[in-house]
This record gives sequence, structure tokens and C-alpha cells, in this order.
Amino acid sequence: MDFSFTEEQTLLRNSVQKFVQNDYTFEARRAIAKSESGWKRQNWSTFAELGLLGAPFAEEFGGLGGGPIETMIIMEEFGRGLVIEPYLGTVVLAGGFLRHGGTKAQKEKLIPEIIEGKRVFAFAFAEPQGRYNLADLAVTAKKSGAGFTLNGHKAVVIGAPWADTLVVTARTAGGQRDEKGVSVFLVDKKTKGVSCRDYPTVDGLRASEVTFENVALGADALVGDLDNGLPLIERVTDEGIAALSAEAIGGMKVLNDTTVEYCKTRKQFGVPIGKFQVLQHRMVDMFMNYEQSVSITYMVTLKLGESDPERKKAASAAKVQIGKAGRFIGQNAVQLHGGMGMTDELNVGHFFKRLTMIDTMFGNVDHHLKRYAALD
Repeated sequence: MDFSFTEEQTLLRNSVQKFVQNDYTFEARRAIAKSESGWKRQNWSTFAELGLLGAPFAEEFGGLGGGPIETMIIMEEFGRGLVIEPYLGTVVLAGGFLRHGGTKAQKEKLIPEIIEGKRVFAFAFAEPQGRYNLADLAVTAKKSGAGFTLNGHKAVVIGAPWADTLVVTARTAGGQRDEKGVSVFLVDKKTKGVSCRDYPTVDGLRASEVTFENVALGADALVGDLDNGLPLIERVTDEGIAALSAEAIGGMKVLNDTTVEYCKTRKQFGVPIGKFQVLQHRMVDMFMNYEQSVSITYMVTLKLGESDPERKKAASAAKVQIGKAGRFIGQNAVQLHGGMGMTDELNVGHFFKRLTMIDTMFGNVDHHLKRYAALD
């Protein structure tokens, strides 16, 4: 199988690499994370100018007509820069819901706004009692005339402080954990009854606890099929897992390169510590974990268009490998750097924190081992 990238894909990678190297240094990223807003709107505008926000969308909406591979390229390079801006939540997740489940009117209105950088989304799906079960929903959307009334609470909504619109999963029928009776809605954050408590996350992003109190939604807020939204949610979150895997391998690459370089220069007993065989073995194991993660990221990216069982198995396999490799590479990078490995001034600890958070998003290693086994 040919894994070479096309000329257009190579140019896309070069464009993102140039931006990260020149405009998104580690010091610049630290300053953004510590700023009052926690992100930089100017960077979002730059993404729009570079065509990154339109990469996976059809040309009829003003996009580049790309697909999962283009998303993978962008997310991998963003992973190398620890990019904070909400590309995953807006382009990958919200864009996925619109592409796969949106009405013609929703697509024609919202996709161009994403591409132009005019609208930012956040995916509100997690609930305190739900763990990683996407169907365990206490948030309800009850029929009210032609529309719905939304009530409940969503936890750890990544990127919500910056979002204009929330993509919300809610129960419209059945019991709290039933697979049937789940629906997806678009909710303007300024709608009466929506309240947010914002806070920073351990990996430098921002999130919110979002409460809905008798929020009135029109019929046009529904995305996809009423009461049968779970297959759509699973498809989009699997695409999110593929994108997160790409971000993770970008971070792993930086950790490996940084650690090898440090071990060449840090001396103990008059020689670089990279000369010690036991540490060489450790770095080889880190490299092998990275290479296996790259392979499985390519695999899940290529399988996103296959049947539901094949896609789900690929996503779970990737999540297990990425979770294990991220922990191994992150821990060893910190250990080989010694006490300075977790200082705020060094990028190593920041990459480790991000890889740790990626492991928990959309299900950790244990969850996806069980999911994979259940699909056999």
C-alpha cells in the first residue's frame, strides 16, 4: 500500500509547519494559555486565511474538498505546537455533525461560517454520571410545540468559553442509558437559560460546566434523526479519535526528539547520559511506541469511511495504542530530563499533560479495550 502524500497534502503540511515554527513557539503558546481569554482570535483568522478551517469541507461550501487525511496532517502539526485554538471542536466535531447529519439549510448557513472563521463550536456531550457512555444522558430535550425545551447539565465542555454555538447531546425518549432516544441539537450560547462556569484545564485549554434551564429550541436546532442520534454521535466521535491520534503523534515526536537531544548534551560522570546503554534502550522503546502510534493513526484515518463495525474497531484500537504510548513516552521523557521535566518553563511537562488528557477524551484505554472486545 502506498502511504505517500500528494503534492497538495505536502504543501498543506509545509504551510502548517511554517505557521507553528514561526508564530506558535512554546513561549508564544505559554503566553496565550496564560492570557485572560486563553486563546488568540488572530490565530483563528490566520487558520481561515490559510484554508485550514475549510480543509475537510466540500468545495461547494467554500472548502478545499479534503478529507480525513488532510485533517490528520493538520492535527499532527498542531500537536507539535500544542496548539490551543479549538480546531477539533469546531472543524472536526461540529463540522462532522453538519457534514453527516445536517440539513441543507444548516450546511449552507453554518459550514461557510466555520470556513471563514466567523463561528466557533464546542461539543457538549459529557455528563458527571456518564463516564464514557455516550448514551448515558440526564440532559433532556422534551417536545414543546414545534420545538423542544432543553434542561440539564454538561460537564467539561472543552472550548466552550470561546464558542458561539454548542453541539449538545440530549435524551428525547426512552430511559437514561437506552441507545434509542438520543438526539443532537445546535444551541446558541446566548440563548436564554444557558449558563456557563468557565475554568482552565490541566493541559492549558479552557472548558466550561454548562447548565441548561428551560432553554427553548426551534425545530431547526435538531441535527440528524430525532431519537436516533447515537450512530451519528459515534461516527463523529470516532473521527475525533482519529484527529486526536494525529495530534498525539505530533506531540510524541517532539518529546522523543527533545529527549534524545537532551541526552546528547547532559553529562554525568564526564560523559553524555545518552552513552549509557540502559538509557539508550529506554529511548529505543520510546521510538518504537511512537512508530507504532504513527502506523495505527494512519490505519484509523483510512478506515473512517468503512462499515460501522470496522470503523469502531479501528478507532478503539487506535485509542488503546495512543493511550499506552502517550503515557510511556511522556513518563520516560520526564524521567530522562530529571526534576526539570515537570517545570513550567520546559515544554516536556506540557506535552505530557496534553497526552494524558488525550487519553481520557472519548474513552480511555480500559474503555476502548472493552469496546473492541465487544465488537468481535
